[in-house]
Amino acid sequence: MQNATKTRTLINRISSGSLVLQIVVGIVAGVALSQISPSAAKNAMLLGNLFVQALKAVAPVLVLVLVASALANRKASHTAQMRPIVVLYLIGTIAAALLAVTMSTLFPTTLALTLPEVTASAPRGIAEVLGGLLSRLVDNPVNAILTGNFIGILVWGVLLGIFLHHAADSTRQMLQDTADAVTHIVRIVIRLAPIGIFGLVAGNLAESGLSALGGYAQLLSVLLGSMLIMALLINPLIVWVKTRRNPYPLVLTALRESGVTAFFTRSSAANIPVNLALCERLDLEKDTYAVSIPLGATINMGGAAITITILTLAATHTLGIDVDMATALLLSVVAALSACGASGVAGGSLLLIPLSCALFGISNDVAMQVVAVGFVISVLQDSAETALNSSTDVVFTAAVATKNG
Repeated sequence: MQNATKTRTLINRISSGSLVLQIVVGIVAGVALSQISPSAAKNAMLLGNLFVQALKAVAPVLVLVLVASALANRKASHTAQMRPIVVLYLIGTIAAALLAVTMSTLFPTTLALTLPEVTASAPRGIAEVLGGLLSRLVDNPVNAILTGNFIGILVWGVLLGIFLHHAADSTRQMLQDTADAVTHIVRIVIRLAPIGIFGLVAGNLAESGLSALGGYAQLLSVLLGSMLIMALLINPLIVWVKTRRNPYPLVLTALRESGVTAFFTRSSAANIPVNLALCERLDLEKDTYAVSIPLGATINMGGAAITITILTLAATHTLGIDVDMATALLLSVVAALSACGASGVAGGSLLLIPLSCALFGISNDVAMQVVAVGFVISVLQDSAETALNSSTDVVFTAAVATKNG
């Protein structure tokens, strides 16, 4: 009996403790295990895979019911807040692409395009991208949930929310109760983050280490440097222009509590539950962030715009192609639009690189070798990209949806 009481006390302390501190402990333990016993660390990867899979499993259902519930029970004042958030998303993504052009010009990088052929398929033109987008928009809702098609899920959530807005009070209450139930399930999954991240860190370091990244140090430096500048300078500037308040408490909180988990899960879609929980702790308008956070995971892709632009310009530098300012600006627009259509899962932006390479007449075969470079460095690149994308969703939402602001 006494042992059972002690066990419950320990569980209560863990569940009520600082999640960020527990994640840090998980990171340190994962690093230690990867160095002490690589074989055990590879086995621990199962814990990380299960955690990411749990997030991915609950995220589509969460997005559907939260968006539908938020719109069905919306108030006019809350709906009006979505427009400035979407504007901030677009401004941030375009600013990220322009920053990437500047960094690539200041620090030109070349690639050793001798990698094995990549078998993954990528869009070959804007028409294919638009066609794929339209097909995802009209996807069957069940198939959209099963395949993680968040664009299709958003469409169905928005449509259900709009047309259920005039439904009976009991119907709208049932929708709200369903959203609350799914939210509680998500909170349970989030509390398991330290264990999942322990497995991810241990497994990734045991399998890949850092040796594979040595040949791409400069490219990684430009990519990560651009993302740091975006996170710590450009985003705060955008928030300050919007709010006229010191943006750094919000920015640092978002990086710590959203960026850290996104760094390791490497999925904007999987990090949606984390962001929703953070917005709740920040006491933001629920009717707003329940829509803006899932939407941000789909269209707010500043990190993806940086990746697409820098890797494309690295290819042009390697091939000796001159890029004038007008073409660079066009590349920024294409990269920003491509990034908005990037998948919310790990590595989603890399397969859109050939679309940008096509602007410079770079063949698809060469462009896919650039994609292969992206996969080689994705251990850090994709993690940092996702951390920037996901934390920015919270930053821009909070800049608009603060209750007392």
